[in-house]
Amino acid sequence: MPRSPSAFLDLRPFRTSRAFTKLWIGSTLAGLGGQLTIVTVMLHVFTLTGSTFAVSMVAVAGLVPMIIAGLYGGMLADAFDRRRVALAAAMITFVSTALLASLTWAGLETIGWLYLLSVLNAAANSVGMATRTAIVPRLLPTELLAAASALNGITIGVMVMVGPALAGVLVALTGYGLTYSIDVVLMLAMFLGLWSLPPLRPEGEIVRPGLASLVDGWRYLRRSANIRTQYLMDLIAMTLGQPLTLFPALGTVLLGGGAITTGALTAAVAAGTFLSSLFSGRAARYRWHGRGIARAIQVYGAAIALFGAVLLVAVCFPGADEENPHLVLIAAACVALAVSGGADNISSIYRNTMMQAAVPDAMRGRLQGVFIVVVAGGPRLGALYAGTLASITALWFPPLLGGIVVIVLITLLLRRVPRFREYDAMAPVA
Repeated sequence: MPRSPSAFLDLRPFRTSRAFTKLWIGSTLAGLGGQLTIVTVMLHVFTLTGSTFAVSMVAVAGLVPMIIAGLYGGMLADAFDRRRVALAAAMITFVSTALLASLTWAGLETIGWLYLLSVLNAAANSVGMATRTAIVPRLLPTELLAAASALNGITIGVMVMVGPALAGVLVALTGYGLTYSIDVVLMLAMFLGLWSLPPLRPEGEIVRPGLASLVDGWRYLRRSANIRTQYLMDLIAMTLGQPLTLFPALGTVLLGGGAITTGALTAAVAAGTFLSSLFSGRAARYRWHGRGIARAIQVYGAAIALFGAVLLVAVCFPGADEENPHLVLIAAACVALAVSGGADNISSIYRNTMMQAAVPDAMRGRLQGVFIVVVAGGPRLGALYAGTLASITALWFPPLLGGIVVIVLITLLLRRVPRFREYDAMAPVA
């Protein structure tokens, strides 16, 4: 009798490809360092200005350059040796972070420098992300791409859970300069992972970067119903079911506990991501990825709606503050958010695998660039939706309504696109 697949994380990609293993280790360590720098810059800006608006502008300032760099980086990845493109992007990130550390040690840092170097980091990371993701299918057989995406979920979970907390501790104990310097050291692991790769020229017809390349990618996307559908599903989930912008207010005026509650809610999402990857063995072997994406996003919508329901219950028990939090309701909210993080990660495993397996190699970088635009734009639209609706109704209303609408829209979309519903990872078609 054949042995039942383990529910635990599938580690076969590590045993199959040393190159993938080195790239994963390098990406994980460098990503952790990147999270250190992102959070440290925000703390640094607040120290220099005392303005929450100035802190929020760190993310806003990098959005457009990140999108442009993601699109252009995808074109570069489809035209040149991907190893060299990824190395160049890593070098820009390394130099900008080293400059940030040097200026801080010398006491010469200014708001302008912090913004400029943060934007440069965001742009370079977009190019590197699009290129590294396009590299993975050249290092592993198709049947292991889902397992590789699950391992990427481990990376994201570690980055989001450990990075912000570690940044706060390091800044408090050692200051900004040493925290930036630790990122510089961690970035060296990325070079080790990339340097050992063989040359990786795109396979197929190569189009030079520029308008013709962008148009070529757009035409391909128009013909690719499965890829378009997964983009649309992700936008629906991230626009209507993204409550992160509400977390600071929840800790202050509804659940109590202040900043500790805000941190716990944020960590709960990352914990769900990590645990879902840790026990992704059977999910990574599921072959009907279209249905898998839809079902995972429906679970995501249900979890966000449950989170909204918990907040509605909190309204019935007023009086919570920083000293007297609603511990039971905070725990319930964290469970709902952990489920949402896990469901989003399972959806991401199938979406990444579909992108890597169904898209031709010569087109993969450009489609990854478009994917970065979706991933970057969706949560920001979600922040606008949740923040605006909460300001004119109540804090519980955007997640409750949004979660329900996500379930309904995904159900309708799955019915309208039978090709997506029948997508088979054993015979991938874009």
